[in-house]
Amino acid sequence: MSQAPFAERLLAWWDRHGRHDLPWQHPRTPYRVWVSEVMLQQTQVATVMPYFERWMARFPDLPRLAQAPEDEVLAHWAGLGYYARARNLHATARRVMETHGGELPADPEALAALPGIGESTANAIVSQAHDRPLPILDGNAKRVLARHAAIEGWPGRSAVLRALWEAAAVRLPSERGADYTQAIMDLGATVCSAARPACLHCPVQADCQGRISGRLEALPGRKPRREVPVKRRYMLLWRDGRGRLLLERRPPRGIWGGLWCLPEDDGAAPLAERFGLDPAALEHLSPVEHRLTHRHLRITPLALCSEGEEERATDEGLGWFSPNDILELGLPRPVLRILDATQ
Repeated sequence: MSQAPFAERLLAWWDRHGRHDLPWQHPRTPYRVWVSEVMLQQTQVATVMPYFERWMARFPDLPRLAQAPEDEVLAHWAGLGYYARARNLHATARRVMETHGGELPADPEALAALPGIGESTANAIVSQAHDRPLPILDGNAKRVLARHAAIEGWPGRSAVLRALWEAAAVRLPSERGADYTQAIMDLGATVCSAARPACLHCPVQADCQGRISGRLEALPGRKPRREVPVKRRYMLLWRDGRGRLLLERRPPRGIWGGLWCLPEDDGAAPLAERFGLDPAALEHLSPVEHRLTHRHLRITPLALCSEGEEERATDEGLGWFSPNDILELGLPRPVLRILDATQ
């Protein structure tokens, strides 16, 4: 007996078992879908939901996001990581106001030309906001398709990625594009998980080539492993007599780009020398471990409390901030951990 088309089975499953109460689904406006898709890049739904709600409370539409200062945008992103995503949201909002009349383009190619929106994200936005069937390749969809079509290899390789795009395109329905996009993401997130997939509950398991060949665990192929280096850093935790903290804005590109951070260096001595401090006066606190994609940071805070009000070290990019001011800034997660441990 022949199987119903992939999309038909998937949509029937989603109607009964899919996620229908995600905040960006009510309503499914282009702006709300766009923000959710960028937040969901490399971040799980459960983590994103409270951030999304707070974001929408402060930036309910694209014009208000475009008008907001960058510090406030980064502060509302703080904790989600990969801060370039927040800067790209802000940059895109401003560009859309300037060149698209304040409306996100409904054309995937025009969307993909904006900062931080690649082909898959552009298709996901248009399919959900305008109900057009378009192929997507987020992490969940890649896993579902690699297994169902038995596509070998790491998706980071161009030939593998091409095969996945082809598999995604041939499985599209002719209608219900928004529901289908959510359905394939939901299937990957809740049933076709990376570890211990629940094949008995999968609507497309009957013709899943990965399951039939017994290769589910090997699909999709893993990224070749690289040794993650450990990098030692030192951060200056300097409070003055008014309880203000010295912070430094990081360069716009690179790790924690654009965020306010504790001044740092790769050694205690150069950090002390930079600010004219006595290295012996700096208290070495317990190191904080922080793992990034490409490196592992071991950060040693160097604590110093001055008796009076400090005005030195207020060069461009540096500033003294009260505890209340700090609450309004976007700070990297390891800095927040250091501050929490030293209150």
